[in-house]
Amino acid sequence: MNFQEGEFIYINKPYGISSFGALAHIRFVVSKRLGIKRVKIGHAGTLDPLATGVLVLCTGKKTKLIEELQKHTKEYVATLQFGATTDSYDREYTVNRTFPKNHVTKELIEQVLQKFTGEIMQVPPVFSACNVNGKRAYELGRKGHEVVLEAKPVVIHEIELLDFDEREKVLKIRVVCGKGTYIRSLARDLGEAVGSGAFLTALCRTKSGDVSLADCMTFDEFHEWFERQEVEPYVQNDNGGGKRQKPRRKPASSSNKKKSETNQNNNENKKHSEIKQK
Repeated sequence: MNFQEGEFIYINKPYGISSFGALAHIRFVVSKRLGIKRVKIGHAGTLDPLATGVLVLCTGKKTKLIEELQKHTKEYVATLQFGATTDSYDREYTVNRTFPKNHVTKELIEQVLQKFTGEIMQVPPVFSACNVNGKRAYELGRKGHEVVLEAKPVVIHEIELLDFDEREKVLKIRVVCGKGTYIRSLARDLGEAVGSGAFLTALCRTKSGDVSLADCMTFDEFHEWFERQEVEPYVQNDNGGGKRQKPRRKPASSSNKKKSETNQNNNENKKHSEIKQK
């Protein structure tokens, strides 16, 4: 493996850790094996801390492909709870409002889902990485500031109803969408569309471009797999991260070394002669 020329690493991000946290863990493991301070690495699409699934990491020169990879279609499996909402649109925050839900049926949901396919306008969650005057929206939201985000066009290619619990009013769907789509916002909008409220209780990215969940490794699996790989040396430079390796001085040849010793002896004899004359 050549991490300088670039490698793709496919991780099944665990629950409760940010995408950057997952990236930092892999970077630490790889950098330690390479014996350098920090390998160049990035990811091709953020996952919320409470989400799991496909996280594509790129190293070295392949980080130049990140912008293109982020445009790839994503697939998610999401679980929604009707009858309530939270500030974050998922389980990160506790329920802030409750709504009627007994009228929500599978037939009603199937009718509503069709309205959310194609290009739609979607307002991102306040607790998101959207830029607001140079700051992340979630930073402002967590400090109690009022954050107003504008609706943005997103594309949802498919929505499939996988399961619906009539008694608990819990919905499970598969969503295939384009860049910039927030499944948390989709949950909020679906709740409003059926005359209730809703929030995400689980989310898994099952596909990113051609990379599926079956192609990904857990942290433990990555450690075991990485130990078995042959790794090329990582030659650091100004763009490669970490400290630059200082060039080693060429060792003196035996003839030069002998010449240096002769000159040193002559200088010492001359100095001794001058002292004796005084």
